[in-house]
Amino acid sequence: MAAREVFFLPVGDGQRFCIYHPSQTPVERGAVLYVHPFAEEMNKSRRMAALQSRAMAEAGYAVMQIDLLGCGDSSGDFGDATWDDWKDDVVTAVAWLRSRTSAPLTLWGLRAGCLLAANAAVDLPERPNFIFWQPVLSGKQHWQQFMRLKAASELASGRGKETLDALRQQLDSGAGVEIAGYSVGHGLARGLEKSELSPLHGQAGHVAWFELSSRPDGRIAPASSLRIDLWRSAGFAVEAALVEGPAFWQTNEIEEAPQLIDSSLAAARAWQ
Repeated sequence: MAAREVFFLPVGDGQRFCIYHPSQTPVERGAVLYVHPFAEEMNKSRRMAALQSRAMAEAGYAVMQIDLLGCGDSSGDFGDATWDDWKDDVVTAVAWLRSRTSAPLTLWGLRAGCLLAANAAVDLPERPNFIFWQPVLSGKQHWQQFMRLKAASELASGRGKETLDALRQQLDSGAGVEIAGYSVGHGLARGLEKSELSPLHGQAGHVAWFELSSRPDGRIAPASSLRIDLWRSAGFAVEAALVEGPAFWQTNEIEEAPQLIDSSLAAARAWQ
């Protein structure tokens, strides 16, 4: 059985921290690249990303995890990263993955990582399948929610709106902002804001779309259903499901969602 590889991938004038989980079966079912979420959600999700990667490798998939520019153990500062830099990192990671396997490609994203995966796929020489975990539909809405973290401590004093206005003015001037311990540059904020979870036109493929709920009677969000219909109308075969589990990317304690792991693996196997 091939061992897991931990390495730094050269990218431009820096390097990206990567973990490669080779297939643990004689026949490779597929090649999977994990695209992590934004800011602190990445750290909260490391446990689930590792569990899913190992499960996929044991089932016959070659899986690669990459820390994007300025994230985790990769070089560079978070404040220097742009959305285009991160898209380039995804393209570079796929190229490395392709040097190891020719199995069908899947981009697996979590939250804003779904946005980034869909955006970066436009620049790939092949059209991948997708696994979306609790996907962010609108980068603009996601960024607004992130900015509110800055204003949250001042809401009681009535200065929340003033704080948000100041952040917007900073970005409009081309400066970066400091939010929840993260310096975010103009290029990253504006790139995220302009991003939508839109399908690639003229290319069919598979999408496994999963949302989580702690309620057994929960349903896929109405906004998600509309976006799923858009992907289907573009020619993608989308299988959407609500699975039971915690919102592990934002919980105070590190949480697991075993049903999500099993469902994602089952979806990937169904594409064979």
